[in-house]
Amino acid sequence: MIPSTIGVDISKDFLDVYRLPDGEARRFENSKAGYKMLIRWLSETPIERIIYEPTGPYHRSFEQALAKAALPLAKVNARQARRFAEATGKLAKTDRADAAMLARMGVALTIAVRPVAGEMLSELKELNLARQALIKDRTAAKNSSKILSLRLLQRQNAQRCKQIEAQITAIEEEIKARIAEDEQLAERLLILESIPGISKITAFSLLIEMPELGTLDGKQAASLAGLAPIARQSGRWIGHAFIRGGRASLRQALYMPALVAARFNPDMKVKYRALIDAGKPAKIAITAIMRKLIVLANALLRDRRKWNENHA
Repeated sequence: MIPSTIGVDISKDFLDVYRLPDGEARRFENSKAGYKMLIRWLSETPIERIIYEPTGPYHRSFEQALAKAALPLAKVNARQARRFAEATGKLAKTDRADAAMLARMGVALTIAVRPVAGEMLSELKELNLARQALIKDRTAAKNSSKILSLRLLQRQNAQRCKQIEAQITAIEEEIKARIAEDEQLAERLLILESIPGISKITAFSLLIEMPELGTLDGKQAASLAGLAPIARQSGRWIGHAFIRGGRASLRQALYMPALVAARFNPDMKVKYRALIDAGKPAKIAITAIMRKLIVLANALLRDRRKWNENHA
């Protein structure tokens, strides 16, 4: 039998599923009972890959249930999926149509299967998302403090700032404790912290947002973080290369460490100064340092060794 490619559109209540090559479509509940029925149906044919988009809290239970059943999962970027649909002229936007589109995308692009993050990493990611939301709240509260004139509002805003700070600290302590409980994560954290410029908070973000680090080559690591320059050329015209896509949260986490590394990491400092002396804008130079940091982190985790100046 020809192995099947499955497309799954995930919503709050339902899983719309489409199977290629026979084109059979089914709908299951997005619940434990629905997962069991889906897994039973999937067992009818050999499965090559199951394609789905991340949908926040709605896909996590589905993902864990199918991963436990040892099914080949491939999570794709929603923007990439939409562009594939547009490129194929499929403009209809229904749950069933989206499931069919995902299956076709899996076949056409030969989407690679990737291991799903375990329950520990899923929980750490949830904690980190909550931390990022609180940081945005803190920024908004601090900005509000500059324009409030009434004492009551000033007092309430100050209380809110203290509350946010306490919540951020509590989440960071919880992340720290959970990582310490896992021997492998604890070792990876120490390796990342050994890199000049990488703080414990940045190391948390790298571990949580990019668990693939250490299993990739340098170009793949830079691309996954959205730090690989994209060339633009047509005929004799050559445009400026730029970065895009990838994981924006990683770039945000690496920006401040890159500024620190450009000043205090000997190798990064030399690289930054060479770019500036060559006439590159500071923004481009810092982006290059961010790229070197992610490539370095990947290499150190791959080799399971801490940073030292002679091997940076």
